[in-house]
Amino acid sequence: MRKFNSLFSQIVGLVDRRDFQKCVTETKAEWHARGFESWSQFVAMMFCQLGRAHSLREICDGLLSCEGKLYHLGVKGAPKRSTLAYANENRPSDMFKLLFEKTYARLSADLSSNGKVHRKFKFKHKVYSIDSTTIDLCLTMFDWAKFCRTKGAVKLHLKLDHDGCLPCFAVLTEGKTADITVARSWKFEPGSIVVFDRGYTDYAWYGQLSQDKVFFVTRLKDNANYETVDESRMLMQWKIVSDDEITIEGVRTTNGLVRLRRVVMADPETGQDFAFLTNNLKLAATTIADIYKQRWQIELFFKALKSNLKIKSFLGTSRNAVWTQIWTALIAILILKYMQLRAQAGWSFSRLLAMVRLNLFTYRDLMTWLHAPFDVLAEPPGGLQYPLPFNPPENAAM
Repeated sequence: MRKFNSLFSQIVGLVDRRDFQKCVTETKAEWHARGFESWSQFVAMMFCQLGRAHSLREICDGLLSCEGKLYHLGVKGAPKRSTLAYANENRPSDMFKLLFEKTYARLSADLSSNGKVHRKFKFKHKVYSIDSTTIDLCLTMFDWAKFCRTKGAVKLHLKLDHDGCLPCFAVLTEGKTADITVARSWKFEPGSIVVFDRGYTDYAWYGQLSQDKVFFVTRLKDNANYETVDESRMLMQWKIVSDDEITIEGVRTTNGLVRLRRVVMADPETGQDFAFLTNNLKLAATTIADIYKQRWQIELFFKALKSNLKIKSFLGTSRNAVWTQIWTALIAILILKYMQLRAQAGWSFSRLLAMVRLNLFTYRDLMTWLHAPFDVLAEPPGGLQYPLPFNPPENAAM
């Protein structure tokens, strides 16, 4: 009979221990550590995210009640509340940021090699969406996260890879940091397509993207000052109102002004016109509109993150504790998205997470459980007991 660890142990095992140790070494996370290892902290925070623990006490008591099942997790035992709180406050959160990046690289490569990534578009360009979400905080408790006079907040800036809709890069800032400030520092590979909304309007940045041979698709502002260069593009799609080549004074490279496309599409239900702006002159107009429509995936990702994982209330009030909790939430949702793509069953994200919470310490093979979670396991065959030959002597005393 085959033996399996708990589902929780197998889920945490999707994080490579060698990658984790490299992160610990690079960030010196265990410098002057005394007994409580970084891996134990990570397991405790993953239990917080997957087990819906609302406080340090619930994390520690939940792990303490499973003492006999923690051996395969690689931890010595349940932590004390003060120990976990001190680690979240003082151990560098950059360790979990680096772990998130390494885990994404490994899981996305595994999905590609197994053919589990189904692309929406047939062309070879990589498609990314970028956006940010604001996480509100109480200013009296989180006085370092100043957003406005009476409110505190932090911002999660995210780059979403549309091959599987996996989060591939993230930046955490205070709430008052502008989206475009973070976007200017990001690098994209040549030939990729970046989708964003009008909050990222910056003509100089558009020019830099064009200089780097990166395509973008966004909405054009209503008050944009542009000059039409060519109106002769053929309109082959019935939803497309116009498809013109334009120039905008601020969008230029070292070779001069960049030719852009202004694609106007009419919504067949409401009749409203939507104007899109792109520097890709080859794709069909309807494809440009469809690419921008896929930007909604990042909004759905933020909704799933905030609705299902512990990212609205925090276990500590310091910046490092908040950053640590958000990074572990991103690692958790990355692993869950990977499991959702690998599963043959048609899991919704919320249902998958709910079933994981109910079966954290169930002993079944993870992939078999993902494919058929409600199948009844066959009873293992009983051990064969051979009869002992026993021939009592004829004159034995009774």
